[in-house]
Amino acid sequence: MAQAPVKPIRIVTAKVGLDGHDRGVKVVARALRDAGYEVIYLGLRQTPETVVDAALQEDAQVIGLSILSGAHMTLFPAVVEELKRRNATDIVVFGGGIIPEEDVEPLKRLGVEEIFGPGTPLQDIVDWLRRRFPDGAE
Repeated sequence: MAQAPVKPIRIVTAKVGLDGHDRGVKVVARALRDAGYEVIYLGLRQTPETVVDAALQEDAQVIGLSILSGAHMTLFPAVVEELKRRNATDIVVFGGGIIPEEDVEPLKRLGVEEIFGPGTPLQDIVDWLRRRFPDGAE
């Protein structure tokens, strides 16, 4: 019997909070798309609730957050908590932006699976996703 084709991983990307700079997240979204992932970019100034709503509506397996404003210790955990509240803890959250090294481990303990800082090669993000979801991209 033939196996059903594997659906590509769907990734919702967003800028949370009041940060108005989205160049980096757009570059990451394009790299993920080019790597075979289905990417939905929500745009600027999203709330944790709207990000989780979109991820659920889009049947996403991953949420990628970007932040430069310094509110990562509030907003990233708020997305994770909203996922818990909505019984959607199977959705993986990763983040990037200007995040001090000393905040990376606390964010991971709070449920953000990976953090990518400025200058991270795009291939490192793709490689991490491929390890995390080995059957999810072309």
